[in-house]
Amino acid sequence: MNEPTRPDIVRLDAIRLTVVEPKGTVSFVAHCSAANALTAACASDPNTLDELLTASLSFDRSLRDKVVNGLAVFDEHNLPDNLSAIHKQLEILAPKETPVFRVLDDVTREASLRSVRTGVVLFNLPAKRIVQIENTYEPLTRSGEVNYHNGRFLSRKLLEYRLPPFWTIVP
Repeated sequence: MNEPTRPDIVRLDAIRLTVVEPKGTVSFVAHCSAANALTAACASDPNTLDELLTASLSFDRSLRDKVVNGLAVFDEHNLPDNLSAIHKQLEILAPKETPVFRVLDDVTREASLRSVRTGVVLFNLPAKRIVQIENTYEPLTRSGEVNYHNGRFLSRKLLEYRLPPFWTIVP
């Protein structure tokens, strides 16, 4: 039986994740645990979004498909010189409901840095830097353990990771 919704309770289950890669920037909203999964995936020293998402499969079974499929939909409905579809979605949808999008102008750039429930984290792959712009879920660390997300929920399975020394996490 589902628990009734109470307006005085804020669910801390979503975070905005923005990934900068050599070809551009992509932003999406995911379960908070995805920030940990992407941080752990950075241990493989990815250079591209595809490499990061492929490495994340070891920590989160569904994140890669969510982002790749979301980008396919974005690319189908938006062009670099006509972003009216994403602009409308960013205007009318609740922040948690915004789709995966590419950062292509000032409107999408601002949205890519807008906090969702527990915050926003930026993964800058060329700079080898993870920026916790706002993170009230769980501080990201250079090494630790990540609960494996099986696509439906976090499991009890813990997976260790350690970032290479040239990666930084701020603040």
